[in-house]
This record gives sequence, C-alpha cells and structure tokens, in this order.
Amino acid sequence: MNILIIGSGGREHALAWKIKQSDLCDDLFVAPGNAGTNSVATNLEIGVNDFEEIERAIIDQNIGMVVVGPEEPLVKGIRNYIDSKPNLAEVLVVGPSADGAQLEGSKDYSKEFMNRHGVPTAGSKTITSLNINDGKEYLETLEGPFVLKADGLAAGKGVIITEDLNEAKDTLEEMLGGKFGDASNKVVIEEYLHGIELSVFVLTDGKDYLILPEAKDYKRIGEGDTGPNTGGMGAVSPVPFADAEFMKRVEEKVVIPTVNGLNKEGIDYVGFIFIGLMNNNGEPSVVEYNVRMGDPETEVVLPRIKSDLTQHLIAAAKKELANETIEFSDETATTVVAVSGGYPGSYKKGNSMTGLGQEKKGIVFHAGTKVSGEEIVTNGGRVLASTGIGDSIQSALNLSYDNLSKISWDGMTMRKDIGQDLLNWKG
Repeated sequence: MNILIIGSGGREHALAWKIKQSDLCDDLFVAPGNAGTNSVATNLEIGVNDFEEIERAIIDQNIGMVVVGPEEPLVKGIRNYIDSKPNLAEVLVVGPSADGAQLEGSKDYSKEFMNRHGVPTAGSKTITSLNINDGKEYLETLEGPFVLKADGLAAGKGVIITEDLNEAKDTLEEMLGGKFGDASNKVVIEEYLHGIELSVFVLTDGKDYLILPEAKDYKRIGEGDTGPNTGGMGAVSPVPFADAEFMKRVEEKVVIPTVNGLNKEGIDYVGFIFIGLMNNNGEPSVVEYNVRMGDPETEVVLPRIKSDLTQHLIAAAKKELANETIEFSDETATTVVAVSGGYPGSYKKGNSMTGLGQEKKGIVFHAGTKVSGEEIVTNGGRVLASTGIGDSIQSALNLSYDNLSKISWDGMTMRKDIGQDLLNWKG
C-alpha cells in the first residue's frame, strides 16, 4: 500500500520512520515533510491545508491510506473533504472528522464534552469579551495558580498560568483583546490541577481502541520548568508513576468514557486521541484532549512499539481494531529537543547545520529543518528531537544528549534537565 503522511514536524518524521519499517508499506510520501522525512520517504511540496493539492497527490501517487499528523487540517475538515470525493472512496484515512476534531479545536467544546460524559477534569468557566467581568469575578473565587486557555488552536502556546490574580485579570483582557488572534475570542478559565502531568495516547476506530505507551513531556522553555510554554522541549516514556494500577484507572475513568461518548454523540472518530492528564495521588484528571499524536512525545512513544504500527493504522481505518493487539518494549526512550535561539519568541531560520548523521545509536528526528542546496538548514523553532533508547532513563538520556553534542548551528539551545525529575522517582 502507498501511504501519505501529512505534516512537517518531528512527529511526522517519527511516523514516517516507523511506518516505513512495515512490509505493508510500499511507497511512502510526506507532505510537505522536512529534511528528515526526505531520507525515508518522498517529500511533496504541498501545504497541510491545501486540500485540492492533497487530493491530486492521492490520485497521482495511488495512495491507499492518508495519516494526518497535525491538528489544523483535521479541525479544518480534511477527512470530510476526502470522504466527500467519490474518486477517493477507497482511500483509508487516519484522523477524525471536523466534528471529532473539535475536541482539540475548541477548549470550551472539550470541557463540555468531558462534563457530559463524566470524564474527570478541572472546574472551568468560558469567557468572551461580553462577560469579561464575570471572568474576573470567577478568578477571584479561585485560589491560584490561575490557568487561562485560548479556546482555539494556538500552536501549543495558548495556555497562560500565573500565580498573581491581577496578572491573571490583565492576561484575560489581553487574550480577549487578540493576544492569540481568533483563537482567544473565547478564553477558558480553569481551576489549577495539582499533581504531576503525563500524556496517554489512544488509537481508536470509534468503538474499539489500543492504548499506546504513555509519556511525560516538558513544556516550558527554561530548566526547572521555568519561562513560557513551548510546543515541547523533551519527553520520557515509560513514566515511573504511571504504574499498572494507575493506567487501569485511566482506562476505566477516561479512555472508555471518552470513546463511548464519541460513539453516543454519533461522531465517527477514527484516529489518535492524545489525553493530557494530571496524576493527583493516583487519580487521573484530564487537562486537555488533542486529536493527534503529541510532539515530541511521538518521538519516544513510537520507538517503544514492537508490533506493526502500519497494521494497527490500517485496522483502525477499516474499523477492525478489535482484532489488534499492541506490543511494546520495556526499554526507556527519551527525547531532547534542540531549538532555535529566541524560541518560543522570534527566531531566525536558515542557519546552516553541521554534524548531522553521526549518531551510531538512537535516532535524531527532524522537526524544523529543510534541504537548501547541498546543506540542511534550520526551518523552525523546534529543530531536532534526539531520541535515545536504553535500559534506564539515564542511559537513554546519555544517548539523547551525546548525539546532540555532535550537532551545531548558530543559536542552538536545549534544556539540560529533561527527565531529571524522574531519575530517582519514589512516588
């Protein structure tokens, strides 16, 4: 089967790397891809939201299955577009329809969904410019820290957490005033969830599901979890505090009600559900849903899967997931993200990179890179994700950092403390 992956980040390089290992994959294409996907697949210069060009590529390349990486084309309805075309009737799609994608496309919608189906989550209130005073009064009822979330898509940066009540009120005004564009036309104010965060990933065909390896990611730019949120600076899998008992609670209290809720509401959901969780004394509470794999969590989750991911994806798209069994390794995978100087603020693109391809163990996944003439240059904020695999967190981290030590570009930076909080975890 010829397969097309849509996207250009580290997640898509990891998906391409894993899918290409399967005998079920013949020719593999990525649109638009990056310098890393170019080494395992054929890149197509097509934007992720250019549905007509994607349709043309599906026909021209005889694509049997489309795997949608990022959230934006899902929210904009790429699955609906493909499903509406009679000439694409036989094409399998991994990714939910636009109504299912609202689980990520609207924080307000996702909170209401959780409340309808009894999924544990923080209390919240949705605010617009019309009831901004209600929002300020609601903030006064909370103990803090104060959590404000842009309702729509904001590239992983639409969450503001502050300890100061007055700053929270000012931030609410800034967000409703356009801080995140249309994404913050509505703002969800949430109670702060205490505990330790992790990510759980589910592949579902709308009825049955597989739970993939869990991961913990590191969102803030600065060491010690300081500074502004980013798209993710590193990740670790497995997570020491996500033992079998906790994961059983996650399945019973979160995964099953979520999948059943989609089914009850008539949402034809085929694809991944990323569940951001807080573990508070062994009890799970949902922070957010995403409707695709996380990045950089994908770069530690997929290397731990021993069974054939491509087979699982095909089964999900055919609604035959009940027949599948997932297997994964007991080894630890860690990834450390190297970013452009200035990220998550403004940063320069086009910096020449040296030292790529020297790793003997581990995998360096490309995120914000592109081929320019004879060299590879930076093309984004998050540039590379260096994944190490070992029998412990420390051994995996040693590989992650060792491979990055051989690579350089002007302004390259990374966190040096990924996974340190888990090294001597005792609960």
